[in-house]
Amino acid sequence: MNKKIGNINCVPILKYEFLPHMADAKFRAYGHSLEEVLANAAEAMVSLMWEADKIRPLRRESIRVEASNLEQLTVKFLTEFLYLFEVKSFLLTNVESIKIEEVKRDTGELFRLEAEVVGDDTPPGYEVYGLVKAVTYNEMKIEKIEEGWRLEVVVDM
Repeated sequence: MNKKIGNINCVPILKYEFLPHMADAKFRAYGHSLEEVLANAAEAMVSLMWEADKIRPLRRESIRVEASNLEQLTVKFLTEFLYLFEVKSFLLTNVESIKIEEVKRDTGELFRLEAEVVGDDTPPGYEVYGLVKAVTYNEMKIEKIEEGWRLEVVVDM
């Protein structure tokens, strides 16, 4: 079903899907923008550990990362959710806002990401059924496509 915003028809796209992988977990995220594809990738990754739509939005956390390329930005951003879970007992339910800016420097470009995320504390009350150990660069692909962006990520389970 198409959604109309003003004079623009917006075709909803699939947020993410899981792909076959021999030992670990692999997913492909989609988004109309770079921000949306990374937010959908975060949702895909945490869905390997808990049901994000069942987590109440009672806590807010801020994420700020910088990287020299989009692959590194992806790994740093997604790794923040592993840190928040392990160190701060935070379960993500939603990426409320995300902003990425590209900064040109003499030494090259730099990508800066700032996000506000909401969630809740770990159990009781929630089931954590898996554990992502690490986000990898293995088989990572991030590309601009006709519909927006597509990102493939493998995580160690």
